[in-house]
Formats: sequence, C-alpha cells, structure tokens
Amino acid sequence: MGYQGWFACSGDGSPLNSWMHWFRNNSPDAINLTIDMWPDMRELRADEGFVTRMNHSDNRAATLYSAYNSSTVARHFKWMQDNNLDGVLLQRFTSELRDPALRSFRDQLTKNVQTGAETHSRVFCVMYDISGSNEITLVEDLKNDWTYLVDTLKITESSQYLKHRGKPLLAIWGLGFTGRPGTSAQAKEIITYFKSGAPPKYQATLLGGVPSNWRTLDGDSKTEAAWADVYKSFDVLSPWSVGRYADDDAGADNFRKSRLEADLKQLSPLKIDYMPVIFPGFSWRNLNNGPLNQIPRRGGRFWWRQLYNAISAGCTMIYCAMFDEMDEGTAMFKLVADKQDLPTQAHDRLVYLNIDGEILRSDWYLQVADQGGKMLRGEIKLTRSLPIKPGVI
Repeated sequence: MGYQGWFACSGDGSPLNSWMHWFRNNSPDAINLTIDMWPDMRELRADEGFVTRMNHSDNRAATLYSAYNSSTVARHFKWMQDNNLDGVLLQRFTSELRDPALRSFRDQLTKNVQTGAETHSRVFCVMYDISGSNEITLVEDLKNDWTYLVDTLKITESSQYLKHRGKPLLAIWGLGFTGRPGTSAQAKEIITYFKSGAPPKYQATLLGGVPSNWRTLDGDSKTEAAWADVYKSFDVLSPWSVGRYADDDAGADNFRKSRLEADLKQLSPLKIDYMPVIFPGFSWRNLNNGPLNQIPRRGGRFWWRQLYNAISAGCTMIYCAMFDEMDEGTAMFKLVADKQDLPTQAHDRLVYLNIDGEILRSDWYLQVADQGGKMLRGEIKLTRSLPIKPGVI
C-alpha cells in the first residue's frame, strides 16, 4: 500500500507545529476540513491525540494524530502485521525537500516508518512524488536526497527495506503526467542514473508511477514520442488508475480489457514487471469541492473486483492506493464506521464506512485487504466475489 504519512498537528513537537493535511488555514474546525474520512482514534493513547475545535456527541473533544509521533506510526504497522499486509511505499515529495521544516518532518516520518517496519516485520521503500517540484532542480533534488537517505539515514541498510531484482526498490511517481514537471530528457537522465550511472551503493531497481495512458501517449500522459522509451526504461511500471473508473462492469472491467491486458501484453516480452493500482473508492468534497462519496466503496466489492481483474489478467503484484489517504477518501486503515461517531460539526462533510447502507467495523478494509493478499499469493482460490461478509471472517 501507499503510505502518505503527511499528517501533522499543532503541538505535535515537529518543526511544522501546524495542522498539515487535516485543515486549511491552520484552523481545526469543520469548515476548514481537507479530509473526507475520519480516522478511528480509539486505540491511540491520550498523548497521541491532538485536540481540534470539534467535539463528539458525548461532548468529548474530537482528536487527530500526527505521523511525527513514532508510536502512532508503529501502531499503523502493527495493524498491517495483524492483517498480513506486506508493507508500504512511503511517499516523499520532492517539492518539500528544500523547505527545512518540511524536510525535517519527512525525515522523522521516514525513521518512524523504518522502525515500525522492523518492529512488525513489514517491508517499506521510498516513493518519490514529483508533483509540484521545481523542474529546474528536479534531477539534482532526486540525486541529492537519495544520497542523503542512503548515506545519512541508511534506510537501504534496514533488513526490511524492500529489495527487487537484487537491488533496493526505488519508486518515482509523476514522470510523464500532464501538468507535472520533468522533460523526457530529464526523465531519461534520472532513470539512467539510478539504474546504472550512480555509484553502486546508490543504484536501485526503479518503479515508475506512470500515467494510465503511458502506452498510448494521450489522456493523462504527455504526448511527446520520446516518452514511450522513457516508460519502457523502468524496471517496474505502475500506471495510476485512481478515479479513472467508478464502477465494476462499465468501469473496472472495461479498464481491464482496454488497459491491463494490453499493458501486460506489451510489457511481458520486454521483461518489465507490472504493478497495477487498485483503490477502494474516492471522495474529495473538502479538499477539492467534489461530490461527497463520489465513487462509493460498496462494502469493499469495488476494490475486490479490481483485484480480481488484475490477478485473473496475470498480474503478480498489486499497489493499493492507499493505507492512510483521507484527503481523497482512499484510506484502507481503521476509519470511523458510524455517522454518530463522527465529530458532530462534520456529520454531513465526511464519508463514514456505513454510508452505503452496510454495517461495517472500522477495520473492515484491512480485513478485505487481508483476504486480497491471500488471493494474490494463492492461499485462497481466485474468486470474483468478496469472500467475507460484514461481521464474518
């Protein structure tokens, strides 16, 4: 799964000291919300909760967590272990690397993730997201930061850092997307450097988070012909599919036929691995003024159909977006299930797990993902239908 880890709170001890990715204007109230789902805070200790200006129906203060807190991140990895999830691709935004406070927060988050992965026997690796980066310094920023992560934080020396094809796995998300930085020449330079041009200790197996239309060079992909060679220079391709369809038959099934199967057919003879993206649903009312519950989850059945399609098409690895992404409503970790348990001021501004009319527990999507991992590994039979029902494991 992807792990954003970008949630900070005022008073969390970080150099940011602000409500990052929870609220606008550093104002922790309902009108300034940027998330569309609320995390289940019941298992967190009192010192892990940071008080907002909202309250629950019993007048308790509504609290949120900070990923700067190592105990909170470790608990997330415990949830992964409890549900047999393999691990995460940790998002690291190149646009933040020249800001001392943001970089310090991200560095501490990286340490927290490494500790959580080692404590709970999960894997992790870095996924750079180039969104919003300065194109002029993009190549330099990537090289310098990876050197720092390897030499100073020593993340690739961790027993739990994900390896693939004999090298540490490094993911770079965003090259080739319309509206994002990076020329095709810069992309070639980046890929060549990390695959073979860098000193050996900095070389990596490269995963590209690429546009869903990488093969056809249209839609969400830049159209310059040189991008075709760029995409096929990665060791692993992971086309972004979040929001590209919204239902099973006309959406996910059609995406399988038009994208998944054709992608695999082209990549297989090139010996390029393929890691499709699946997502549970989507909502970004508070972040982007979109419809609340824009793509309904339907109790996990939407996610399961995508998984079934990927495995039955021949995929052997899956990227789930995402473990903790509440801004776009794709989070899979423990979330508030019942409307009555949301902050009272935000009842009509947030998606709760039971919004589609089913009675689910806060950890339902971790249970669904557990079953999905079993199916991917061949531990249970391939089935088109979600094999568990609410309350039944």
